[in-house]
Amino acid sequence: MNIGDLKHRVDIIAQTRVADGMGGFTMTDSTIASSVAAAIWPVSANEIVQAQAPTMIVTHRIRIRYRSVMRASWRIKFGNRYFNIVSIIDPNMDHRWLDLLCKEATG
Repeated sequence: MNIGDLKHRVDIIAQTRVADGMGGFTMTDSTIASSVAAAIWPVSANEIVQAQAPTMIVTHRIRIRYRSVMRASWRIKFGNRYFNIVSIIDPNMDHRWLDLLCKEATG
């Protein structure tokens, strides 16, 4: 893979707890890294029936440079689209790239 293949810019987002001032907390999105170079490929699309309505699930593979702190609970934001990370793969285990297998989220 050439570095020129990483032509998209994505943000890495994590949900964090924020105190609500009444002894509880709420969840909010925090940007872990912004404008990360990435390559994005659509992998498959499935249509399922959920709550008696057809729902499309699109899966993508997103490749970024290696980051040791990546978590599967984080999300990727590309423009106005969000992707939930399903799996993180280190191809060839050489710590050069990370392949993020993602499912497109609604927001």
